Amino acid sequence: MVIPSKLKKGDEIRVIAPARSMKLICSESRKIATELFENLGFKVTFGKHVMEKDMFASSSIKSRIEDLHDAFADKNVKVILTVIGGFNSNQLLKYIDFDLIKRNPKILCGYSDITALQNAILKKTGLVTYSGPHYSTFGMKKGFDYIEEYFKKCLIEDKPFEIKDSKEWSDDRWYTDQENRKFIKNKGAYVINFGKAKGRIVGANLCTFNLLQGTEFMPDLKNTVLFIEDDAETRDVIFDRDLQSLIHQPGFEGVQGIVIGRFQKASEMTREKVIQIIKTKKELNKIPVIADVDFGHTTPMITFPIGGTCEILAPKTGKPKIQILEH
Repeated sequence: MVIPSKLKKGDEIRVIAPARSMKLICSESRKIATELFENLGFKVTFGKHVMEKDMFASSSIKSRIEDLHDAFADKNVKVILTVIGGFNSNQLLKYIDFDLIKRNPKILCGYSDITALQNAILKKTGLVTYSGPHYSTFGMKKGFDYIEEYFKKCLIEDKPFEIKDSKEWSDDRWYTDQENRKFIKNKGAYVINFGKAKGRIVGANLCTFNLLQGTEFMPDLKNTVLFIEDDAETRDVIFDRDLQSLIHQPGFEGVQGIVIGRFQKASEMTREKVIQIIKTKKELNKIPVIADVDFGHTTPMITFPIGGTCEILAPKTGKPKIQILEH
């Protein structure tokens, strides 16, 4: 496990677009995001190709790889932040210079489609990366305090921290209307299977993580705690088969526990459906499973380390506890 240096004032943050283009992000959101970082004392720079946009709302493999390599090679850059998610980060895997990354360990943060890069980098280099907000997320005007708090806990501070439930959450299209937000009182995380576990964190966006199955980029599942979430396009039958596919992976018996992020409303993944899916899988009977944690495609979200370690406690009664240890 290689843990990159923490972010400190004066550091340079490089924004890159390994999935979709920054051209999709409105100028107002970009301005808010950049000013927030600058007010925190950081310098923001951008990859040369972040504004390129093809028919898939992305750019060429060559352009995206060049920006990724430039960011890792530049000694002034301390943090690499992705613009937004998408569908095609896994196109880059065969072209990445993993030796370059290993020689220049630094923070890489993003979520959703970036899951493919994060877990491949972990497998190939041992570098801890971070599932957390994109650059575009920092363009949010309201409901951002919790996101900022856990970004700082994970990427600036250097001590273990417990994940506490947010007070409220939202599944609205905040980027289309920053003023009229709809927030919902958070009932908090809940226990499906009780127990306790400790291990190395892998996973995050489930359908993207599953793209690594059977490849050289799939991380070892031994002594791991699996963090998984999915977006509005998933449904109960899709989540069920995607999870089952992961359970069929060699070494799945090494998974010590599962933490599930909050689902979007459009997925129609109710608490009852999630519990039913987990309870039908005998492979999960003896490991703790916690659901409705603050990460995924709703807001707010935590930042947590892919490749770092955590400890989870899922009691028979009472609230679950998730402690991030090494990050």
